[in-house]
Amino acid sequence: MHKLLIRGGRPLMGEVVVSGAKNAALPELCAALLTPEPVQLNNVPHLQDVATMLKLIRNMGVTAQRDHHGGVQLDAGALSNPEAPYELVKTMRASVLALGPLLARFGRATVSLPGGCAIGSRPVDQHIKGLQAMGAEIVVEHGYMVARLPEGRTRLKGARITTDMVTVTGTENFLMAATLAEGETVLENAAQEPEIVDLAEMLIRMGAQIEGHGSSRIRIQGVQQLHGCTHEVVADRIEAGTFLCAVAATGGDVLLRHARPDHLDAVIDKLRDAGVEVQAAPGGIRVSSPGADQLKAQGFRTTEYPGFPTDMQAQFMALNCVAQGTATVSETIFENRFMHVNELLRLGARIQIDGRTAVIEGLGQSGHKLSGATVMATDLRASASLVIAGLVADGETTVDRIYHLDRGYDCMEAKLRGLGADIERI
Repeated sequence: MHKLLIRGGRPLMGEVVVSGAKNAALPELCAALLTPEPVQLNNVPHLQDVATMLKLIRNMGVTAQRDHHGGVQLDAGALSNPEAPYELVKTMRASVLALGPLLARFGRATVSLPGGCAIGSRPVDQHIKGLQAMGAEIVVEHGYMVARLPEGRTRLKGARITTDMVTVTGTENFLMAATLAEGETVLENAAQEPEIVDLAEMLIRMGAQIEGHGSSRIRIQGVQQLHGCTHEVVADRIEAGTFLCAVAATGGDVLLRHARPDHLDAVIDKLRDAGVEVQAAPGGIRVSSPGADQLKAQGFRTTEYPGFPTDMQAQFMALNCVAQGTATVSETIFENRFMHVNELLRLGARIQIDGRTAVIEGLGQSGHKLSGATVMATDLRASASLVIAGLVADGETTVDRIYHLDRGYDCMEAKLRGLGADIERI
């Protein structure tokens, strides 16, 4: 099993290219199921979750070819098996995104109930309710969602869908399904993430009629069919935010190429409050920091976009651990998203947990430092927080179970090494 060995204490300097967003690439791979014509996706990151999704759609009969430059050519013209089996779905919750496109184009779909990270409950009942509102008949049996159109119907029908909670994958599923539905669909309480905007822009290139993406109310006029397109996956704002926190913690000066500052307002505001210089630059973001021991710890509360993202909570907590002062962090999205805390404690962090609230006492003004140790990644973003902590800790840190990291970060150790970090995969 691969591990990362990190020798801390080096500032990060130079330039790094931010890869395409995992959370945009996965639904966009599923969007290719909506048309029999070829689709070209560019800037697709080399990640384990992307490989799993490609395996899943190939199993359905889709032709999917990757090149060495981040391009994937997809052809779902010969798709013959609208089913996502448990063996392929169990490791990745995003597999549920196949449900809407398959149902919209073929009138039937069988998709296993998904697996994925252990960060908390992410039920699929919102997906089922929304597609039922569009006229689908869905039953859950033997661990599968079995969906079909009623006898005599050939298309889903437009509907007004209001979810009980803001759901990113739910919004994406309904958005894709509605493009081929009969009539108008209105999504109320829709998620507003940049990845949803990027998906909508891809669908529009395919001939969809969509308005309001990026707001809480999206309107879709269904069309008879969609055609192929070429689309570039948007840069990964969470990868960019992770590097922002890494530079802030270690000190240094780095240009993040392709990063979008308008996608990271909440994170950048907190970094600036801490004392980090973050500026928009031609083609990206420039960040410079004197090092965490000269920064001020910042409290925050995770919430839906455009608020502070839950996917950045662990990384910013690692920064708070080595900054000055005390900060309170509240996690409102997932109930089990403090699993990295016990591992940070092994490195010498001072954190107390009370339910969904963490109080972090920064080491910056005490003269103490984190000290290297062997730690274990428990989920995707937790693994990134441990890497950041290892970059500033005294001595050697070994991060085990980095298959979690590989699910969402494209060659992270190579990118950090290019910035001067002493890090290697073993």
